[in-house]
Amino acid sequence: MTTLPPATATAIESAPCLRISGLQKHYHVRLGAFGTRHATVHALDDFSLEVIRGETLSLVGESGCGKSTAGMAILQLYRPTAGSVLFDGVDLCTLAEKEMRPLRRRLQVIFQDPYSTLNPRMTVGEAVGEPAAHHRGLAGPALRAEVERLLGDVGLAAPFAKRFPHELSGGQRQRVAIARALACAPEFVVCDEAISALDVSVQAQIINLLQDLQERYRLTFLFIAHDLAVVRHISTRVAVMFLGRLAELAPKQRLFSAPRHPYTRALLSAVPEPDPVRERARKRQILAGEVPSPMAPPPGCRFHTRCPIATDVCRAEVPAWRDLGAGHWIACHHA
Repeated sequence: MTTLPPATATAIESAPCLRISGLQKHYHVRLGAFGTRHATVHALDDFSLEVIRGETLSLVGESGCGKSTAGMAILQLYRPTAGSVLFDGVDLCTLAEKEMRPLRRRLQVIFQDPYSTLNPRMTVGEAVGEPAAHHRGLAGPALRAEVERLLGDVGLAAPFAKRFPHELSGGQRQRVAIARALACAPEFVVCDEAISALDVSVQAQIINLLQDLQERYRLTFLFIAHDLAVVRHISTRVAVMFLGRLAELAPKQRLFSAPRHPYTRALLSAVPEPDPVRERARKRQILAGEVPSPMAPPPGCRFHTRCPIATDVCRAEVPAWRDLGAGHWIACHHA
């Protein structure tokens, strides 16, 4: 099992909000025209992490590496196959659904597509007010005032409460989704690709809004994203995933200035430079080799089939999760 890294000193010094240890999520699937063959998809394996209260921990990696699965497993929207998720000393993985309900208001999520997460038959006011009424017992004038306050906090005027989702733009719908998550007065929020479906100009507005709301509500974010430029702007720490496992974890400035894992270096080399002269001159690290399948992950280090510095030990032994100092953790034999 991966050694769990301790909480490190960051801009926000506090006890961990979440302690995730040895988290696994496997899916059993049927293959073939008649479903006669069986396979197991290793979506998440030995995922261990601490989330410090008040920080923004970004989770990055290629599509299919298990980022969203990790977020949903932490929230128990996907029940993990194994492992533990400690929230204020309570292991969420051991709770029945009835026992989990009182904690739902403290653990919220903002999904990628706001249109699919909002009921098209409900007005904005009804969508935002429903969780406040259910979890906080608000009703009547108090509920209407709370809905108006929440809409104001996300930059929407009070008349928006009477509109339906199809009458809003993508950015406005995402603001409604954020207000709906805040209606429960949460402490921990998973932002699952929360800006990926938006225009670039709107992305900047939503990022700034999330940062303002984090300070105002004292929120802790797990920010799942592909855009490393956005991650660099919003993060406190960054965790890099590959094929269901963590590859590297470090404070934002340290990871972007001195990445140690070959996979992290390849990800960062794919980020375009805004200066066209520097963009043409720089050397990109192109990964070669076979892309492994989560249904048949390779032995040893899962990145060894694409790694430019892999050796025999990488093909035989799983790399230990080790501390490089200053809050920098890595799973690599040669880093």
